Amino acid sequence: MTEISVRLSRDEADIEVARALCRDWLEWHWKNYPVDWRPKGPDHPMDPENFQGIIDALPELHARPQGGILIASVNGKPAGCVMYNEAGPGVAVFNRMFVSEAGRGHGLGRLMLERMFEQMISDGYKKVMFSSAKFLTHARAMYESAGFVDMPHPQSFPDEWRKYVYFMERSLQPAD
Repeated sequence: MTEISVRLSRDEADIEVARALCRDWLEWHWKNYPVDWRPKGPDHPMDPENFQGIIDALPELHARPQGGILIASVNGKPAGCVMYNEAGPGVAVFNRMFVSEAGRGHGLGRLMLERMFEQMISDGYKKVMFSSAKFLTHARAMYESAGFVDMPHPQSFPDEWRKYVYFMERSLQPAD
């Protein structure tokens, strides 16, 4: 029988697990991004040097109680992560959601979303949003099935990236 768990990170060892999964996430993305992906360069948020700065700052970026880092395991082995923090009053943003290749096929993505929603509601959030690369069509289908809907790009979002990235949002409030 397969044992699956999704939980908030608790200590430095969990942060190191999240960092390792983030490095795997970055490596997977650069291997799988379409060849024509643009822009690239040091201002790109997934530039390896910039991304290392994000990985180093994970505990501060996602500190409790405004944020959190969730880690998924399959049979006791780390297999996925997702992180969130405050985007504004009552609004959370999540990012770096990743399921390792070895962890796929167990429904971890959806389980991490559901556990994250529960934690966000407990933290007082009313809405959640995120952005993702358009080529990740399998992920978009999961987000839509979890109740996310399209939202406009923020005005500050760079024009040259708009054709590659979409934004979605979801209420965390019970439906009337």
